[in-house]
Parts: sequence; structure tokens; C-alpha cells
Amino acid sequence: MSILLVLLCCFCLDSGSATDTITSFQPVRDSDYIISNGSAFKLGFFSPVNSSNRYLGIWYDKKSILPTQWVANREKPLKDSSGVLTISEDGNLVILDGQKGILWSSNVTNSVANSSAQLLDSGNLVLRESTTGTIVWESFQHPSNTLLQRMKFGANVRTGEKVKFSSWKSPSDPSIGSFSFGIQLQSFIQIFIWKDSRPFWRSGPWNSRTFIGLPEMYSIYHDGVSLTEDQDGTYSFSFSYVKDSLFHYVITTEGDIRILWNAVKSECDVYGMCGAFGSCNSRSSPICSCLLGFEPKNTKEWNRGNWTSGCVRRTLLSQCAIVNSSIEAIKMDGFLKLKTMKVPDFADSLPAYESFGGLSSTNNEDYCRQQCLENCSCIAYAYDSGTGCMSWTTSLIDIQKFSSGGVDLYIRVAYSELDKVGDVKKVVTISVIIGAIFISICTFLLWRWMAKQKARKKKAMEILSSNRGEAQQNFDKDNLAQVEVQELPQFNVEKLAKATNNFHLSNKVGQGGFGPVYRGTLSDGQEVAVKRLSKASGQGLQEFMNEVVVISKLQHRNLVQLLGCCVEGEEKMLVYEYMPNKSLDAFLFDPHKEILLDWRKRLYIIEGIGRGLLYLHRDSRLRIIHRDLKASNILLDKELNPKISDFGMAKIFRSNEDQANTNRVVGTYGYMSPEYAMEGRFSEKSDVFSFGVLLLEILSGRRNSSFYHNEESLSLLGFAWKLWNASNIVALIDPIIYEPCFEMEILRCIHVGLLCVQEFAKDRPIVSVVISMLKSEIVDLPQPKQPAFIARQIALDTKSSQQRQRKCSDNNVSITMIQGR
Repeated sequence: MSILLVLLCCFCLDSGSATDTITSFQPVRDSDYIISNGSAFKLGFFSPVNSSNRYLGIWYDKKSILPTQWVANREKPLKDSSGVLTISEDGNLVILDGQKGILWSSNVTNSVANSSAQLLDSGNLVLRESTTGTIVWESFQHPSNTLLQRMKFGANVRTGEKVKFSSWKSPSDPSIGSFSFGIQLQSFIQIFIWKDSRPFWRSGPWNSRTFIGLPEMYSIYHDGVSLTEDQDGTYSFSFSYVKDSLFHYVITTEGDIRILWNAVKSECDVYGMCGAFGSCNSRSSPICSCLLGFEPKNTKEWNRGNWTSGCVRRTLLSQCAIVNSSIEAIKMDGFLKLKTMKVPDFADSLPAYESFGGLSSTNNEDYCRQQCLENCSCIAYAYDSGTGCMSWTTSLIDIQKFSSGGVDLYIRVAYSELDKVGDVKKVVTISVIIGAIFISICTFLLWRWMAKQKARKKKAMEILSSNRGEAQQNFDKDNLAQVEVQELPQFNVEKLAKATNNFHLSNKVGQGGFGPVYRGTLSDGQEVAVKRLSKASGQGLQEFMNEVVVISKLQHRNLVQLLGCCVEGEEKMLVYEYMPNKSLDAFLFDPHKEILLDWRKRLYIIEGIGRGLLYLHRDSRLRIIHRDLKASNILLDKELNPKISDFGMAKIFRSNEDQANTNRVVGTYGYMSPEYAMEGRFSEKSDVFSFGVLLLEILSGRRNSSFYHNEESLSLLGFAWKLWNASNIVALIDPIIYEPCFEMEILRCIHVGLLCVQEFAKDRPIVSVVISMLKSEIVDLPQPKQPAFIARQIALDTKSSQQRQRKCSDNNVSITMIQGR
């Protein structure tokens, strides 16, 4: 009787290890575990790689190589194997250490003593009241770093509560890391990744089908993503893939969202994916195809992508090739060779033949072939130097085509199928010959066309070189003396005239000192801006050549792109990418459009201008000083990305130069540094000064010149300095962008702007330091000194007022364009 009781207890303990429920009487100790009812997930204690700490976690039961999907005591690991997961007296799930101390708890305030916890097949651990079955807590509402299928993550628009996923600190430490992701509820619903509570990445707004910032995401039917809204104001996202329940998302320790699934490298690694006599190739579409000499067994299912029924022979094999020694088979079965294959399952080993042991692999393959031919049941063979001959007498299953490696597989087919292969080879040969002739003709025609284009381009470059010599006579040691003119795509006048409707006034989008700018559409549909040199221009040839030389050598996302030029006779034109949103000043100083530039957009524009300026000063092949950085020379594309334009005044520095002098002062008053405007000295710090003025304009929403004849202050710089000294710099902020949560960021930018506009160049930071200040990489900022043009502004204002009355400035001050290019 006692032996029977012992066996019964052992049976109960063994059965208990497979339960999916935890009660106060059925705890989970460190050596125990529970498994969900469908055997999808397992819960127990584990140690991460390279760590001896113990944690309670949930992971896939049948794919233990995948990482743990949920961890309970992330911040309080166990130092030994004494941990226990149980139901406490107040009905909460708790993890106890060896001294009965609570390391982790579900912390449910409305729990009852008779609660129980269950691990579901979805991977969700739920805590229920035993009497009503009501769920009072679930792990899906307290996730770790993994988004499982059917798990909802969202936010409540009323309470502000969010379900957020957080990365591990390291692969050996599951405590909360630097990165997290979840839903952000503002004007639009978006998914954000945060790094240390600061935005690190966003998906773009949700448009009811996709996140518009994720072009690779097509629809909810493709990616299985759906959005739901509960009555309590909670918006939740979830995803579901019926095909593969192991598919999930993980936020890594580096802040990436990675997709993990059932650890199969490709669909072709699934056993028998293409059925009998079917071959799988992950690089083909569809991935399954029948072997040569075979056809789908069920054509309708095969065409729908269900390949499990496999393939059957088109032509049956003959009987044994040689019935007896006196009868000769006229048409024998043969073998088709398939290269770099994964051999089928259920291979047989052919008997060894000692006389072949010392021969080459070719002779060994001949031996394998002969052995297979003599066996009427043999339908395929292969040879490998390590395994010897392999043959198959049953259906060929689980065949895969590799890009490299594998072995050559020989499939036995009827003689008529060999003839078809020969016919196919003839067709391929003839097609190749015809194709070669066609390609030769096309190549000849292309050569003729390129020769004509080259001749036309050579002629244009000769004109450019002539103009270059003329321009250099006017100003020595200029850009043209330091670099060679880079060959640009050449446009002819007829093409540009057609694109702009013969330069019709309706296509005119601006007018500058260089000449008019027209919007055009090329024959391929590309929109361009055509800058045409005016014969009456006060700038003209020098600026044209300068811009060709400078910008043709620059490639950066925050610089406007020069697509080509046109030089024919007296016509000289530059062709740029078209900027549909015109220039920054068209938005910043327009009361109807400035509301489109919120703080985040303005900060993005500031950082983009800074990156473009850093490229000009430090990162490009040439060191370039722009000399005319202002709001009207910052163009905006359709996404309001900033691009620096107008390089007609730019100067190239040699590698050993830090500053230069000029007798020809060009630019725009209000943006010019004092040493440049008064003494003709310019350097990188000159552009930094202009950037500082532009920065203060963007933050205040006011032009620097809007303070002329204003008794309160002589300029924006003077006004900002007055507010700074009065400790009231907040009054400078544009009310459109002001929000208390952004105040510190905006004030920091104003501080940086004042540092950029200091009177003496040596006090101003370089662009790389400015960018570090804006990004808060430099925490402590120095106190700014007095800006330029505080005491001297009256004289300059009088002079510039007189000059503004003229149509063209004597010193070539550029004119802000009416519309963007």
C-alpha cells in the first residue's frame, strides 16, 4: 500500500510540472516551471548569458534558442536558486527569496486571497479571482522588451498612462536600459522610440492604414497591424500573423526594432516546403518549382501557393534499360543534372566498389550512375567525396537549391524528357545569338548619340573656359584660380525654353541680382528651377562662374542641388532642383504661414542649416565661406527640409587659410559680421555671425531689419541684448512656438544665437561647437558678450536706407527673391 502511495505522489508531481496554473498551494520554485495549455510558452527561472543572476521569465517552449520574452524581477535579480513564485496572502503574485523577502509583486490593490495565475498560449501571464474568473492583472500590460502577437500597446488620452516597452541594459542584464518605445498621443497618433526619455525615432502619423513615415509598410493586411480605441479613451496597437505564431518584435539594447520569428533562416528551410519532387529556391518567385521532367500534382493548389501536394512525372520511366544481354534498349532512360542542391531525404548508400577507390571523383560519379541505371527502382543519385554514392528509390522530398555549396543531384527521367531539354538548349542558343545582335545595334546607336552629346558638351566647356578667363581678369586669387571647372550636365536652350514655356512670365518664381528664376518641367517630368543670367544684371558673369565652380563640387542633403548649366552664345543659365515651398522668409515672416512652423519644425530647420554650414566649412572637399547666409537663401522642399542656396558670393579657402580680405564687400546688411562690413575681412566666423542672426530671427519670428526707426531698439540684436541684460529673454520668443515644456530648449538656442553674434570674431564659436551646444552635448555655455552693431547701427542704418532706395546696390548687395526656387 505504501509503495502505491509513493508511485501516486510521483505521478502527481510529474503531472504538476506541465500545469499552466499557479496557486498558493502550487508555487513555482527555481527548479520548476509551468507550460501554457498549448505548449507554446514556458515560465520559470533562468540566467541570462554570461550571468549567474536568476530571473523569472517567459519564453517560447519549443524554441528555447530565442531570447526571453518577459522578465518579472528585472531590477531585483536573485543571487542564488532560492527563488519562489507564488500567490501571497493578499492575492498578489510575488517572487520570494530564500528569506521570504518579496523581490517583486504584481501590486494589485483590489486582489482577493483566493487568486490564481495562469500562463496562456499567447504568452500572457494573467492573475484571476478564482470565484469570478475576472482578470485583475496581466503581464501584457507590464511588458519587457518584446511585443508578441495579439499584445496591445497603447496610451490613454485622458489619463496619459502608456504601455511602454523598454530595452535590456545589455544581453547579460535584463534591467531597464536606455531605450523604450510606445505610442505618443498628440495631434496625430505615432510610435516613438525614446532614449533616456528623449525622442530617438518616430514612425510618422498613423493614417488609418499605415504610418506615413514608414514607406515599406503597405497596409494593415500586409503587416497585420491594427488600431483600436476603447471607450475609456485608450488607443491600442496590436499585430497578428496567423501563419507564424512565433513572429515578434524586440527593442534591442542599441535602440533598434528587430523582427524575430521561429529561427528558420528562410521559408525553404521548412521541411518539405515544396512537397515531393519539388525544389525550393528562396531567391525565386515563387520559391517552389517542379523538378525537370515533373509537373504539379494539383495545378490549382500549386498556383495558389499551396505546394504541399508536390509534383508528378510528365512521362513514366521505361522498364529496365537492358532486359537481358541479347536485347539492346534503343531509347534508354537518362539523368538530368541539378547543381548546388540540398539532397532529398531518405537516401540510400550504394555498395562500394573497391576498384574505384583510388580514382577521381568523375570516375566515382560514373560508378554511381551505372549502379543507379542497373537498379530499376533507382530514381536519383548523387556523389559526395565524404559520403560516397547516394541513391533514392522513394519520392524525393525536401529539396533545396543553394546559391553555392551543396552537391550535384542527378534525376532519372524518360528519354523523351532528355529530348525536350535538348530543344530548350537550342531555343536558348538561338535567343542568345539574336539578343547579342540586338545589343550590338543598340550599343552602336548609343555610341553615336554619346559622341554627339560629347561634342556639344565640349563646345559648351570651351565657352565656359573662355568666360572663366574673362572672369579671372576681373578678380585675381578668386575661386576660379583655385579649382578647375567640374564638368556638369549640359542643357541646351531649346530644352530649357520648352520646359519653361519659352520663359513665360507665368512660370517666373523670383528675381534676384543675378537675374530671373523660372519654374520648369523637363521632358521626363522632373521639376526644375532655371536661373537665367540677365544681360542688365549688376552681378552677372562672376557670380555665374563662381556658382558653377563652387556648388558643382558639393553634395549634401542641406545644400540645394545644381543639376546642370546651359552656355550657348550669350545665354548663361543654371538649373537647380525645384523647391516647392520657396524660401524660409516666405514662411517665417508671413502671419498666415508662420503657424506651420512649430517649435519642433523650427529646431529641425536650425539643425539642418547648421549641418549644411558645417559641411561647407569642414566636411566638404573644399573649405567654403558662403558670405550671404540669410532667411531668403534658405530654401524649403515639400517636407520643409532646409537647403542652403545662392553660392554666387561664396569663397573657397585654401587648406592653410583661416581668413581673407576683399575690396569687394558683398552680402546683405543685418547679416554681415562687423569685421567684414567695415574692414573687408571674412572667415568661418563671418558665416557664424550670419547664422546667429538667422537663429534669432527663427526664434523670435521677426526680421533683424524690422527694428529700423523703432525707438525701443535699433535692431533685433540690440533688442535681444537688452532683454538678456534685463533677465527677460523669454520676451524674445515668438508666441507661436512658446510652450512651457519647450522653454528651456528655446532659451538655450537664444543663448547660442547671442554667442554667435558677438562683436569680435575670436569670441564666436565655430560651427561644430555651435551644433554641439544646440544638441546639449556641451552643457555649460559661456556668458555672451555684447553683440555687434549696438552702438554703430545708426550710421549703418542711414547708409543702408539710402542704398535700399536704389534698384541695384553699388556693392552688389543681394536682393531677397519674391518666391522660392
